[in-house]
Amino acid sequence: MPHSHKVKVRFYELDPYGHLNHSAYVQLFETGRIEMLEQAGLALHEIEKNNFRFVVSQIETAFLKPVEAGSFLTIKTEIMEIRRASSLWWQQIMDETDVVATQRVRVAITNREGKPIRAPQQIIEALTPFLSSFKNDE
Repeated sequence: MPHSHKVKVRFYELDPYGHLNHSAYVQLFETGRIEMLEQAGLALHEIEKNNFRFVVSQIETAFLKPVEAGSFLTIKTEIMEIRRASSLWWQQIMDETDVVATQRVRVAITNREGKPIRAPQQIIEALTPFLSSFKNDE
């Protein structure tokens, strides 16, 4: 089941044309991932104490519809696959009726020195409720 997080577009996130700036989408997607991790019991500051980090290694974003100031958005986050030392995440930002942007993110699991490591069982178990059977081949 996807994790959902609601946000409101703020004035300072707009581009000169009055639309949500493309860089703000990336930040909103990141907020969605962090909120999901916290709900899963994997707050970043806590897992780092155990010598684990989640590191974004690849992002692919599609901007589908402009968003204006004051819009209420929902960020949906789910995991498409969990591999030995990485996972593939699928995210959508939706307004009240439509998907406005999508993002596929490859997330590596590393130690504090940045070396990829096998996903600990604790992480796999915490992320499993957000594992989707959905397969996006776009």
